Amino acid sequence: MRPGVKKSPLPALNSTEALVIATHGRHHYVRTSEGRILEAHRRGKKADVVVGDRVKVSIAGGLAAIEEILPRSSLLYRSDKWRVKELAANIDQVAVVFASRPTFNPWFIWKALLAAGKAGIEAIAVRNKSDLQEGAPEADEALALLSRLGVRTISVSARVRPVEARGLLEPLLRGRRTLLVGQSGMGKSTLLNLLVPEAQALTREFSEALDLGKQTTTAARWYDLTGGGAIVDSPGFQEFGLEHLSLEDVISGMPDIAAAAARGCRFANCRHLSEPGCAVKAALDRGEISPRRYEFYEALARSVLSRRTYAP
Repeated sequence: MRPGVKKSPLPALNSTEALVIATHGRHHYVRTSEGRILEAHRRGKKADVVVGDRVKVSIAGGLAAIEEILPRSSLLYRSDKWRVKELAANIDQVAVVFASRPTFNPWFIWKALLAAGKAGIEAIAVRNKSDLQEGAPEADEALALLSRLGVRTISVSARVRPVEARGLLEPLLRGRRTLLVGQSGMGKSTLLNLLVPEAQALTREFSEALDLGKQTTTAARWYDLTGGGAIVDSPGFQEFGLEHLSLEDVISGMPDIAAAAARGCRFANCRHLSEPGCAVKAALDRGEISPRRYEFYEALARSVLSRRTYAP
């Protein structure tokens, strides 16, 4: 340092814990225990922060640096051959939203339920747009099957019968930290705005702060519920990858397959595909397992087995 030149003091750092309430790529927003909302970045080049995380942050000049992610009680994610996509942390419930229009994919619902089960998170299935006649039989059948499988189900019309929908949904969500997932167009945003009227304003604030423009639908966000609990809104997507599940995970996560397998197959290591003396195939022949459910199981099982065969 040159003589006579004073060194500028470093800005004072305050350390505190915070909740991650919005994230888009490497852009994050956190809320401190005092209710202060700050833009935050992850220290280093890590990209491991998700909405719902409790983090330790250092604060200087109105900006926060995420120093550490605190232990999580849960983490829901999806995975394919190329990457893992974390959806939310520290949630205790997943609401899988579907509707008769646009056409929903039952496999998406079943995959989301498998992922939730693997993560130890309770799940409910929410059929929205129940006022629509088009596609109603398929949606009714899907909801009835889910109910028979032991999944808690609910049918609402958030847009046409909002008061009724809110009355049915609030008891299921109150005091819970619930993640909304669903394919694009199923009405998740309508449900969110019904339950959290200020969500639209908060969404605009996050979008302007993160400079996301029209890409705001790709950002996950946390919204507090008035009666306690919270909703985490996730962007709509079309495929729920399960590359992280084993064959045992698939079987145990499908109650209809697991119940049939428990009766005992001829071979202890039966995969319930083409083996003789298979209790699952026998249940399928008796009509105790839906053909569509078995088709779903078979596709997942063969996918898992192909990973075992060709994995380096």
